[in-house]
Amino acid sequence: MNTSELAGMRLGLKAGDWVMVRTKEEILATLDARARMEGMPFQPEMLAYCGKRFRVGKVAHKTCDTVNNTGGRSVPDAVHLEGVRCNGGAHAGCQARCLMFWKEAWLTRSVDPSMPAEVPDSPFREGVAAGPCAESTVWSAAVAPGENPTDPNPTWVCQTTALPEMTSPLPWWDARQYVKDVTTGNHTVGKVLRMMTFATFRNLLRLRPARRYLLAAYDAFQKLRGGRPYPHAKGAIPLDKPTPNVILGLQPGEAVVIRPPEEILGTLNVNGRNRGMWFDQEMVKFCGNGYTVELRVERLIDERTGKMLVMKNPCIQLQGVTCGGECTADRLGCPRAINTYWRETWLQRA
Repeated sequence: MNTSELAGMRLGLKAGDWVMVRTKEEILATLDARARMEGMPFQPEMLAYCGKRFRVGKVAHKTCDTVNNTGGRSVPDAVHLEGVRCNGGAHAGCQARCLMFWKEAWLTRSVDPSMPAEVPDSPFREGVAAGPCAESTVWSAAVAPGENPTDPNPTWVCQTTALPEMTSPLPWWDARQYVKDVTTGNHTVGKVLRMMTFATFRNLLRLRPARRYLLAAYDAFQKLRGGRPYPHAKGAIPLDKPTPNVILGLQPGEAVVIRPPEEILGTLNVNGRNRGMWFDQEMVKFCGNGYTVELRVERLIDERTGKMLVMKNPCIQLQGVTCGGECTADRLGCPRAINTYWRETWLQRA
């Protein structure tokens, strides 16, 4: 199998399919001199998964732009694998734990779920031509060209920082993406319709004279059906006033309860932030529920600059609490499952 044949493979994967990650040699053959395929970096953290079997969690046919905030982005021939998140090992211990993108050309179908998790030999190993990318290239490409990874704060490169290059614009009104959400198994028809209905209502709220009445009608309807009120995510603290700071010293494994929405709103300024951290509308649905602390987050790579950010006060990452792309019109149904970050003032010990 030559490089062009391997790079051109399209598997047509769906959520729930079993796949095998190709061997290191096969994947390297698909990469260019920057350790990328169609602009998508193959990160050093991904090497550990070569030759292992996983299930497709979601088809990554689209994502949201967290670099330039342009809205939805189209991603060609890629998937997210269940539970396969970046550990930051090659990026100075970044704790974002992003769900990684996998090109279909880096995978093969695994039709027998009973086969072992690791397969020592690949039927495609022989005949793979060497390309311009070596394993050392994958490691060196983790920092921007010309920079030294031993520098105190180099410019880091990963799939998140490269997102604008490896994707293309996807308008929210392009209905084909919602059809693909269903046909790939990412979402059910019912969930897509619910998300679109909420997005339509959210756009109606731009009619300022009617906003108060629309919100009252929404909350009354939700109360009748036992649902949640409208997910407000902005507070009233002026920008020139400090927002509350509570330090609980939470540690991984501790049980916590997320405070009710009205209590969290009392900690936010008019831009919806507490000491610079944004409380997203997608986070409201978790309020009032109990979760387990997964991580104290102290360092994250800034998607826009590639520089490592060290937090003055660590924030908290909770197990299984990720963005569902359900509330924001320009990223409806985004399968990226970005981890959410919580100020300790928004939490209480269970």
